[in-house]
Order: sequence, then C-alpha cells, then structure tokens
Amino acid sequence: MNAKLEKYLDTIDKNLKPLPTSERVDIVKEIKGSIIEMEQENLSTKQILDRLGNPKDLAKAYLGDLLANGTGFSWNRFLTVCAFYSIVGFSGMFVIPCLAILAPVFIASGFITPILGTIKLADYLLNLNIPYVDYIGIGAGGHSMVSPIPFFFLSILFGVILFYIGKWSWKLLISYCKRVSKTKKDLSI
Repeated sequence: MNAKLEKYLDTIDKNLKPLPTSERVDIVKEIKGSIIEMEQENLSTKQILDRLGNPKDLAKAYLGDLLANGTGFSWNRFLTVCAFYSIVGFSGMFVIPCLAILAPVFIASGFITPILGTIKLADYLLNLNIPYVDYIGIGAGGHSMVSPIPFFFLSILFGVILFYIGKWSWKLLISYCKRVSKTKKDLSI
C-alpha cells in the first residue's frame, strides 16, 4: 500500500477519534481490506481514492451508520452522537457561511466586471471623460497598465470565470446542505 492510501487511512482514523479505539480500529481495518481488494483488481491509487471519496465524508458516514444501527442508551452511542454533530456543526460553521457569501459575490462580480470593461471601452472610444473611469482596470495609482481594448476582452473573460466560480460555489453549498440533511434523516434521532 502506497503513502497516499496510508495517509487516507490516517485521515479516517483521525476523524473517528471520539469513537472507542476498538471500533475505530475495526473501521480502519474494514476500509483497508476494501483498498487491498481494489489493489488486487489492478485499480490505480487515483481510482481507489475516487471510489472511496473524501475521507472525512467516509468517516461521517461510518459515524452515521453507527448511530442509526444502535438502539437504547449506551456511552458509545452517546459519544458517537456527540462526535457526529460536532463534526457536522463545526464544518457547518465555516462551510455554509463562506459559501453563502462567496457564491453571490462571485456571481455579481461576474456580471459587474464586463459592464465595467464596457464602460471603460466606451469612455475611451467616445472620449467621454467619465469621472473615475481611470480607476477601472488592472494597475496601480489610478493608471491602468492595460489599454481599454484588451481590458474589455479580459473583463469579459474574467466575468465568465467569476460567474462560473459563483455558480459552482452555490451548487456546492446546496449539495452540502442536502448531504447534512440526508445524513440527519438517516440517523433517525
């Protein structure tokens, strides 16, 4: 087993720390067995990692399965519930607010950037001398380092890139919320 796969197993083990050692070892052995089987099928390391997915998500799934299968009160179940909600809660404190801010900002920037490039180009071509247009562009100290015509095309390119980054961020946010919601429903707590 190569170093990438070992690192993958270590990450899973770290994300299962709140569980008792014996359960954590069993889970890591199970995943290691799956990895060995995939290696015997001559899958590459990348293919194995793609099949297994993100190690943190896999650890969350194991925590969720342990919660869903248990009945009654036990300290292991209690610790598993605490571990699951602390992982989801902690990641949600950063993931949701960041994506909720980044997505609309990138989408708005994707629309505004070409508009500003068009205004700068129109000011240049029609010699309108619109106030503060000199500050639009790539440069420092109020002087653009790129002339208005290339800047117009760059602004369109960057606008498209920013829009798609915003769209991707929004899809990621929705996907994250759906995954957490589905996991919570699966726990039936």
